[in-house]
Amino acid sequence: MEQLILDLSAYAEATGRSPQAVLRSAINAKWGTWDAWRAGRSSPTLSSVDRVRRYMAAHPPLREEAA
Repeated sequence: MEQLILDLSAYAEATGRSPQAVLRSAINAKWGTWDAWRAGRSSPTLSSVDRVRRYMAAHPPLREEAA
């Protein structure tokens, strides 16, 4: 779980979005899901983890090309 939190945080920062917004796009998560995961009040299912990771792989952060 800790690794997912770190990966999702890094991905969100790289895309300029909030982790919750990424979760909404990836798995249609309800608002508050991210906070619950981080606080340990809730955990994702393995299916949700797989869907989030597939979403991040399919939508990589855009990198600025060197001029």
